Amino acid sequence: MIDRTDIGERVQDVYGRTGILRAIDPTWEDPSDPPYDRRQRPVAFISPERGGREWHADPTTVTRA
Repeated sequence: MIDRTDIGERVQDVYGRTGILRAIDPTWEDPSDPPYDRRQRPVAFISPERGGREWHADPTTVTRA
């Protein structure tokens, strides 16, 4: 598992994708969830090392690579 001290480090998600940890938000709400069904959950934001689309993952499933 990663934490805020790992921001800027290379990490790997549960699917084997690697990237750079950009941020961790412990109270993130998915804006695509219906307004009446939103819930707060921790999320890690990861960017591909060579550019591309950022993705998010459950921080408990992300490890340092």
